[in-house]
Amino acid sequence: MDLTTTFSSLGISLGLGLLVGLQREQVATQLAGLRTFALITVLGTLCGLLALDFGGWVIASGFLALTGALLTGHVAELRGEKTESGVTTEVAALAMFGLGAYIVVGHREIAISIGGGIAVLLHFKGQLHGIAARLGDDSKSIMQFVLLSLVILPILPNRSYGPYDVLNPRQIWLMVVLMVGIGLGGYILYKFFGPNAGLLLAGILGGIISSTATTVNYSKRTSKRELADISAAVVILTASTVSCSLVVLEVSVIAPELLRLAAGPLLILTITLGALSLVAWFFHSRGRSEMPPQTNPSEVKGALFFALLYTMILFAIAAVKDTYGARGLYAVAAASGLAEVHAFALSTAQLAHTGRISGGEGWRIITVGLLSNLAFKAAMVMLFGARRLWKMVVLPYLLTIAVGAGLLALWR
Repeated sequence: MDLTTTFSSLGISLGLGLLVGLQREQVATQLAGLRTFALITVLGTLCGLLALDFGGWVIASGFLALTGALLTGHVAELRGEKTESGVTTEVAALAMFGLGAYIVVGHREIAISIGGGIAVLLHFKGQLHGIAARLGDDSKSIMQFVLLSLVILPILPNRSYGPYDVLNPRQIWLMVVLMVGIGLGGYILYKFFGPNAGLLLAGILGGIISSTATTVNYSKRTSKRELADISAAVVILTASTVSCSLVVLEVSVIAPELLRLAAGPLLILTITLGALSLVAWFFHSRGRSEMPPQTNPSEVKGALFFALLYTMILFAIAAVKDTYGARGLYAVAAASGLAEVHAFALSTAQLAHTGRISGGEGWRIITVGLLSNLAFKAAMVMLFGARRLWKMVVLPYLLTIAVGAGLLALWR
């Protein structure tokens, strides 16, 4: 087994062990929790790697040794004996024994990585248990993400359907997994930092979770005089900057060849908005701002809605390109940016990656979608926000839109 495949196997093993261990933490069992399940799966992978050279008896021996350790711990638990680590030490000892044998026949890079990982798991006991306790019932969101990514995604067919041959179920769901994963990362950070995040952090988290929802929520808070106008402006502008940055990230993941053409104009647009956000921040004291409650982005219903929206935009772009040519795509971009800029950016990047549209068309269409989204959020600020908030947010938006229009006209 080559080095890359081995690292990949160990990474999956560790991730699955942490996932099951996280769930076990919620029932407060003393026998095995977050660290122990991670060690158990790593031990199993080590036994499998050793079995490639020494035969299947290694796996059987590891299983028997683990069973003995678990039975010993279970007996102690039934007797009501308090233990500090359950069977973590025993499982770690078995894993280190296997690691010592693997050093002789395997990759030393793998052995060093496993040994360091085991040391980290053992050392950061309090921090890891604190993470599990902090997540609480929200660990369900991680389980739902696993359902979306490791259960649903692999079973979907990887072939194209539809009149324009652009509807690939696995590719569509892969975009869902990407967006839900980004949103889930922001949601977990929100749960850890709490609603009383600093202004910049509130904007960053709001941009990761939903910049449009953040814009509407903070605009409403200024109209109700729950928050100072300049504070809301910092959060709203920062969230939009983060949203633009995520578009660049999405393009780099889906269509790296498109990024070579799109990086210049998209980064100029993002930097312009980011600079204006920093100007607003410097005019405000570095206080704290309470974030509105956020919803779990890994709910299956929300994922299905994003999949439907992405599919509709993907189909619309292909149909308009076939019927009206490249010029018709700009109308689709303007309309799609009002609804969901990330679904539109992903669909455009996917079509550019498959050669349905050229790279030059791709970055211009994505830029139009971004500018349309900024215009939509400016309208939301004017509709829901206090009057003083208008010039603090709408003027930077208009300046950014002007820069974007200049890029569309002059960038070659």
